[in-house]
Amino acid sequence: MGKKLYVGSIAFNATEESLRDLFTSIGEVASVKIITDADTGRSKGFGFVEMSSAEDAKKAIDQLNGTKFMERALIVNEARPQQPREGRGFGGGRGGFGQGRGSGYGRDRR
Repeated sequence: MGKKLYVGSIAFNATEESLRDLFTSIGEVASVKIITDADTGRSKGFGFVEMSSAEDAKKAIDQLNGTKFMERALIVNEARPQQPREGRGFGGGRGGFGQGRGSGYGRDRR
């Protein structure tokens, strides 16, 4: 088992410090990151906690998954590697600017 945990259903007003305090009650915490929206800076309601050992990570899952934290039932499980995304570049993944969907530019009008 890995040491990095996915933590979901985090209250929007929770801080990384408050999350660290919760997980420290289980074992040694290496890092905490609550994911925020790039534009607004607002929490997306999930994050990651890395425990110092796989044993502490397992204990955290067993003891904290489903428990209430700031009025929300947490989801705690082993983090999976991020899947590669496609089509997120300029032009929305449709071949770039001016291609796909027939923009009408440069066509003969008959």
